[in-house]
Amino acid sequence: MEKNIAFTNGVFDIIHPGHIFSLSQAAKEADFLIVGINSDESVKRLKGNVRPIIPQDSRALILASLVIVDAVIIFEEDTPLELINAIKPDVLVKGGDYTVDQIAGAKEVIANGGRVVINPIIEGFSTSSILEKIKQK
Repeated sequence: MEKNIAFTNGVFDIIHPGHIFSLSQAAKEADFLIVGINSDESVKRLKGNVRPIIPQDSRALILASLVIVDAVIIFEEDTPLELINAIKPDVLVKGGDYTVDQIAGAKEVIANGGRVVINPIIEGFSTSSILEKIKQK
């Protein structure tokens, strides 16, 4: 029996309920869930020098410890396009207010016969908002 793969990605700097919801939704889409995480250098380029808070190996360990995650891969680029092209997932899952044409790797996954799923984000949870609350204390 052939198994299928879902792929999602992100920084996953400070794991919060929004991340867990997003990962849970992604895991429901296939037999295996692979999570790509931005390397520390990639996060700095995307989010600024104060991020990430948690180093890449620790972020990968935390995600890999979740029962819903089957594999974690750290990628150096700003987008996971190269990783998506190497894995060729059956389902590409992204959380947020994206359109398919804004998602790195979407057209490649579709061209390979796969599909793209965009899950809603849970309002009130973001690493940025958590960091703001910490600063206010």
